[in-house]
Amino acid sequence: MTKRVIVMNFEVESQAYQGFSELKKLAAEGQIKGEQMAVVTHSNDGQHKFKVEDFIDFTGSNKTSTGGLIGMLVGILVGPLTMLLGWVGGSMIGATQDAKEIKNARNIFEFLVSDIAEGQTGLILIAEEEDNRPINEVIINQLRGGISRFDYDEVEAEIKKAQQVETDTRNNAKKAWQKQHDESQENGNDADPTVKD
Repeated sequence: MTKRVIVMNFEVESQAYQGFSELKKLAAEGQIKGEQMAVVTHSNDGQHKFKVEDFIDFTGSNKTSTGGLIGMLVGILVGPLTMLLGWVGGSMIGATQDAKEIKNARNIFEFLVSDIAEGQTGLILIAEEEDNRPINEVIINQLRGGISRFDYDEVEAEIKKAQQVETDTRNNAKKAWQKQHDESQENGNDADPTVKD
């Protein structure tokens, strides 16, 4: 069996919830071996925020939507990296020395931003698949949705890279801010901005 991250998109929000319900039934019947599944929405307010609307942990370990791979994946999508790298705008805004890592890490994130488009609701399922027909039957044939499958280990590696890039970017920004502040003080531009005329 191959462990996958399976992303499903739909034309209508209610179809995502129906898919969520139907896939829970498949898991209960033993037709799929699910680990986690979430209904995810992409906001339609120009902020490009992703939110977990419903969640199930099939393993019984009682993880919340913030625990595990789905939570980390959505965490990257709602973080500053999404805007900073232009994943929502189609172009990279800033230059970085970590460009190779970023290029590799963009695949799943860019896909999710475009495939679960603004205002849409989709599903993310982590499951081991021996046969893809049960999920395809429900999502494609019955609900007319779309499915994309990603290797779990590759997605996990991309998330780790993105988290490292976020950490490095945050640290570099702090250093640059402190350097600008120190230079400003050295040049005598350390006037108190709260002083009134």
